[in-house]
This record gives sequence, C-alpha cells and structure tokens, in this order.
Amino acid sequence: MSESRIPAAFMTPGTSSFADFLTAQSPDLLPGSVQGGSANLGDIAPHGTTIVAATFPGGVIIAGDRRATQGNLIAERDMRKVYPADEYSAVGIAGSAGLAIELVKLFQTELEHYEKIEGTTLSIEGKASRLSALIRSNLPMAMQGLVVVPLFVGFDPDTGSGRIYGYDPTGGRYEQTSYSGVGSGSLFAKGSLKKLYREDLDEATLVAVLIQALYDAADDDSATGGPDLSRKLFPIVHVITADGGRTLPDAEVGAVAEAVITGRLQRPDGPIAELEGGQ
Repeated sequence: MSESRIPAAFMTPGTSSFADFLTAQSPDLLPGSVQGGSANLGDIAPHGTTIVAATFPGGVIIAGDRRATQGNLIAERDMRKVYPADEYSAVGIAGSAGLAIELVKLFQTELEHYEKIEGTTLSIEGKASRLSALIRSNLPMAMQGLVVVPLFVGFDPDTGSGRIYGYDPTGGRYEQTSYSGVGSGSLFAKGSLKKLYREDLDEATLVAVLIQALYDAADDDSATGGPDLSRKLFPIVHVITADGGRTLPDAEVGAVAEAVITGRLQRPDGPIAELEGGQ
C-alpha cells in the first residue's frame, strides 16, 4: 500500500493551537523564522502607523490611518492596518508592515483552528493571551529592528462591553481603559482623545472623535496619513458590538472625514473640549 500524501501529524488529534502545531511541523513558515544579520532591518522595511481604539456603551471601535513609511519616504498610501480577527474581535497593526500582516493572518488562523478543534470560541482573555504568545515568538526579529506592536479589541459577552489590549514587543499584554493608541502618531492621537473622549458617547459620535484623533496625529507626525480627499483614501474603521463586527464603508467614513476637514478650515486645531462644571 502506498503511503498517504498527507503526513500522519496532519491527521492526528493534537494541540488546539495552530501556532504550536506549525512550530512543531513547519517552523520555517512562522513570520519570525527568517534569520537576518546584525544590521537593523527596520531601516529597510515599511512601517505602519497609527491605530486608535475606544469603547462606548455596548461595544468598541478601532480605527487606523492608511500610510506606511520607509525612512523618510511614503511606502504605501492605502495600506490596511485594521483586520477582523474573528466575528467579535479585531487587530490594528503598527510596526514592521510585512511581519505584522503575516502575524495577523496567523492569529486569524489560530482562532479558527481553536474553534474547530475545541468546538467553542476562546474567551476575550484567551484571544488576547494567544496574540501575546505570537508577538513573543517574533522577539528575535524585533531585536533586529522588525518590531510588531498590535492593538487588540473585542466584545466581551460576559460583561456586555468592549475591551482593549495593548502590547509591547516582548509580548507583554496590558488591558487599556476606555481608549488607547499605538504607533508613532499615538502620542498625539491619545492627547486628542484625552480631551474629546467621554464614556457615554454613542457610536456615530465616537467614530468622529477617533477620526479627529487620527487627524491630530497626522498633523504632528509625518508617518501618519490624514484623510486623502483627492484619492478617496480614508481611515479604516471597525465597530464591534453584541451583533458582531463590521467595517464601515468608505462612503460613511469619508462623509465623517470631510466634516472633520471642513471644521478644521474654521478651527485648524480642532474642537475644544468642554471644561468640567461648565466653566
């Protein structure tokens, strides 16, 4: 009898982690498996920024600009940096663009593989932990300058609320409260959110606030791209609630972006937050 074309390992029940299975069977296919020299490879690889996220009653929204840079050059104007991980979670990527996209694809497969093997979905904490392990596996490449730092968001059915997790290059996981950001423009974006964000904002208003934050990031960070009306390039915005996740269409995001730009023509520094006590 001729041997099966499919290796026995692929037909044998095993771990629910696709990443662990890949490590054992084909480690060369992992995103961080490529070995480089001692040079800082980050200087030759496109980088993506900026990602912001915030919660609202009943859900969470994550948004990202479209620009990728390579040194002082614009490498891509229409890069997608926000991806659904599964029906109730999403990932925004910052850092080395190529590795980040491959890591997201592996994470999507990891969650799908777990669900098929175990017959149930991971909890939001479990998903955040799995992503942490994948980031940690990229540490050798991060030491050479190819850093991947995502922002993970999801809807928690146990609490009926949205949750946000930030990471460091070593895989350290930190749950964020209310809002967060990652990438070179995140410092300016979070400064904007600090003034404009409120916990009782509805979905539509929060979308506008996040686009305001990305606009402020682009205003002070050359690596962050603002809304491009001439090319019809607008931020990617993904909303997650108890009904699942959905990416807002360009027409809807474009209308909000155009309103933000129109407002900036009158007030270049953007809206001013109300003071406490009505002062």
